[in-house]
Amino acid sequence: MKLIRKLLKWTGILFLLFILINMGVYTYAKITPPLQIKSANSFMLFDNKNNVFFQGSGSREWISLKEISKNVITATIATEDQHFYLHKGFDFPRIISAGVTNILSRSKSQGASTISQQYAKNLFLDFDKTWKRKWDEMWYTIELEADYSKDEILEGYLNTINYGHGMYGIENASQFYFGKSASELDLAESAMLVGIPKSPSHYSPITNLENAKKRQKYVLKAMRSQKKITEEAYQEAIDEELTYVGEKKSQNLSTIMYYQDAVMKELQTIKEIPSTFLETGGLKIYTNLDLEEQTKLENTIQTVIPKESTIETATIVMNPNNGKVLALVGGRDYNRSPYNRAIDAKRQVGSTMKPYLYYAALENGFTASSTFTSEKTTFTYEKNKTYSPQNNNETYGNKPISMATAIAYSENIYAVKTHTFLGYDTLINMARRVGITSDLQAVPSLALGTSEISMLEMVTGYSCFANLGYKVTPHFIERIEDSEGNILYQAKEERELVLNPNLTFILNNLLTATYDSAYIDYNYPTAISIASKLTHQYALKSGTTNTDTWYIGYNHDVITATWCGYDQNQDVVSSEYKYARDIWLQTIEGYMDGKEDVWYEKPDGVSATFVEPISGRLATEQDEKKKMVYFLKGTEPLETTTVFDELLEKEETQ
Repeated sequence: MKLIRKLLKWTGILFLLFILINMGVYTYAKITPPLQIKSANSFMLFDNKNNVFFQGSGSREWISLKEISKNVITATIATEDQHFYLHKGFDFPRIISAGVTNILSRSKSQGASTISQQYAKNLFLDFDKTWKRKWDEMWYTIELEADYSKDEILEGYLNTINYGHGMYGIENASQFYFGKSASELDLAESAMLVGIPKSPSHYSPITNLENAKKRQKYVLKAMRSQKKITEEAYQEAIDEELTYVGEKKSQNLSTIMYYQDAVMKELQTIKEIPSTFLETGGLKIYTNLDLEEQTKLENTIQTVIPKESTIETATIVMNPNNGKVLALVGGRDYNRSPYNRAIDAKRQVGSTMKPYLYYAALENGFTASSTFTSEKTTFTYEKNKTYSPQNNNETYGNKPISMATAIAYSENIYAVKTHTFLGYDTLINMARRVGITSDLQAVPSLALGTSEISMLEMVTGYSCFANLGYKVTPHFIERIEDSEGNILYQAKEERELVLNPNLTFILNNLLTATYDSAYIDYNYPTAISIASKLTHQYALKSGTTNTDTWYIGYNHDVITATWCGYDQNQDVVSSEYKYARDIWLQTIEGYMDGKEDVWYEKPDGVSATFVEPISGRLATEQDEKKKMVYFLKGTEPLETTTVFDELLEKEETQ
């Protein structure tokens, strides 16, 4: 009995202490300045002409609780926080119950966040799971409860929560999904929308109707079990067939959300921005988006790829001189799939890896006329392992060919011979130097692009060639201001010289061989089919694997990379190879339309010499074909040149 009395005594003391601490905390929160919830976490995105193309949660679409259907309000409370009007921000019995359930099930299946807590989370930009973040959320929950009524908190929550597809707030969501105001939503529509925020990409009825219907049923069951609706109303809502609009009234570009997501991802890495919008009262984010170019890009994709096809695509358009990303598409339709393949996916890059290899070769004594024999070859490496690459269509010259010819045909044998001759680490080190961070394997096939690399990394690397040797950082955000116009962040367009300008000039000219008829011989240049459609000069390289097709090309003003393939890695059939080619062609030509065709000026350290293009030897009067090719001064070809196979054989026998 003594023990029980002592236990009760201490329990009472702890309970009283808990009440006193709570009273003190809430009193302190009450006397501090109230949070400005209507401006918190609001953000506006501007394009490069200072026009707004997106407004975040603090937008003009904020509506009062009276303007929201009672079905939405009832469904939200029943699903997210049935004791919302009874607690002071934290539902302690629910927290204890969820904790016990999670311990017993050894999972985190049960959550206990109240609407007030979730609203506090919505007022944050970053999503770091740190203890400081947790304490901040707890404190802002207390402040919300101290400063605002329950109706005001619920109103703020419904106006800021993410309903998927870039739709923040119930009014935006209602217009997007159903083309009507939030006040007009019926029970079935309300239950569908209320189910989305738990996992917007998973429960969107536009991208996954089956999952969305299951979630809608869960919401309706919660309402029925809490006697908020009758059995008859439950069944009618389940049976109602809903029609989805899936369009924004103000902005019809379905791909612009990929750019916005890239902006928000970059925003989370900028240290100058406070971890919460509560301290800033909203942000104005000025981006590098060229809306005209984005529109052209989306229209091109819709024109090139048939509607019935399930193949996916991604494209980045960037200024290589400063890293400004002008347009970006991470998929064919954000409403169908918000996965951003331009910045998040890593794919095999195929022969678009070869320019890195050939720059490294130029740096190590190769020239445009350096020759290897084009023939079937088996390579031996690492403890007698063998590798037998093939040229496309198994086409071989069975004779020595120049580096220029190898680039024109995208010769695999020449590439692997070069890779082996230089040593596998040479290509890896080269890729690292220009900004590629993905895992690269020191194997013969690396030269053929068997490693998986993101598109943003590839654009970073190629931009070093496009701007004659400088490494720049791709960026979407130019500057950020607070609501009063104070500049919080300004992009620093830093350039680091990492490559030799003379060699990049030579490589850029070599990459025009991919569509140059002078190289038609036993094979055809890989992009010869679009030569007549090019109105400007570009350095261009394509890449093809079983599952991926790439086109990356540039001049001094712009770099454009396009990829096509399937998310599940099924093979791309030959009739689909043209998609990446045509998207790239129309995109870069559209950007250059009306602009002057200015190619790179020859540096003083470079000379021009006429050669027989296929063999690379010095041209003579007897040669039918002559091609002007660039060399570092002093490295021009002689009448006879060494075939590098002989040197490679010596290396392998030593």
